[in-house]
Amino acid sequence: MKNIILASQSPRRKQLLEQAEITFTIKTAHANEDFPEEMPAEDAPIFIAKNKAEAVFLTLENEEQRDAIIIAADTVVVLDSKIIGKPQDEQDAIAILRRLSGRIHKVVTGVIIQTADSTEQIQETTEVHFLPISDAQIDHYIRIYKPFDKAGAYAIQEWIGLIGIKKIDGDFYNVMGLPISKVVAALQQYL
Repeated sequence: MKNIILASQSPRRKQLLEQAEITFTIKTAHANEDFPEEMPAEDAPIFIAKNKAEAVFLTLENEEQRDAIIIAADTVVVLDSKIIGKPQDEQDAIAILRRLSGRIHKVVTGVIIQTADSTEQIQETTEVHFLPISDAQIDHYIRIYKPFDKAGAYAIQEWIGLIGIKKIDGDFYNVMGLPISKVVAALQQYL
């Protein structure tokens, strides 16, 4: 019996897999999330996801490795070819949302599905079109929703997404952190 392991503490990835009715466990291990400075921003999520998957794989016993299907993911927000990470504090979150306001940015997720015999990668890019957002709206969002654990300082499914996003081109769930339909399709070959 194959054992699907989500190598992530992300509540959003957990929620999406649960809603897709996938049975899984969560296991994480410390992984290096640095990437080469010259690497294009869009390639960083796959690179980091590979490190996360490998770190979890190496914590498993031999028998567990044979039966494991590890799902690891990383999501980045890219504006002007530069990665915008999670805000360091409230002032950083304000600065990030001001930069995103009225602009188009990309959300790129890299997913690795690793077994003892194979490694599959999925990369998904979604363009997010933000409306101009006022300082009052930014302050309200940060004060109420505290988006300090989110790349780009926002979550599309929260208030800011409802009032601030004009449209998206691509997968909505990718912006939440996991292109779930592609992940489920990829898992079919193992189950």
